[in-house]
Amino acid sequence: MYKILNGIGNIDNFLASFDGEPFEGMTVRLFNPTTKLWSIYWADSNTGTLDKPVVGSFENKVGHFFSNDVFEGRSAIQVFRWDARDENNPIWSQAMSDDKGKNWEWNWYMYMSKSN
Repeated sequence: MYKILNGIGNIDNFLASFDGEPFEGMTVRLFNPTTKLWSIYWADSNTGTLDKPVVGSFENKVGHFFSNDVFEGRSAIQVFRWDARDENNPIWSQAMSDDKGKNWEWNWYMYMSKSN
């Protein structure tokens, strides 16, 4: 991860191999000083497109970022959650709701740690 735009944004790259094929993903995060909201964009080597952003903010070291999406042909709300309460071991997770946020299906968790 590295800072951009005098610190109001950052970019990180994700490199992996799936079934022996190389994969690269990239996240661009931008902070709007007027609205105090972050916009998080994703692009990867499979699609070559920049997804529309999830937008949100942090409160008590937990951030929630939302977007309207389409999943399996149905309208859905997507949420990314960054839990940074343990600064050395943040957790990123993702969920979808197809009932306007009444119920959430958490479908991805990433547990991270800082390297020395």
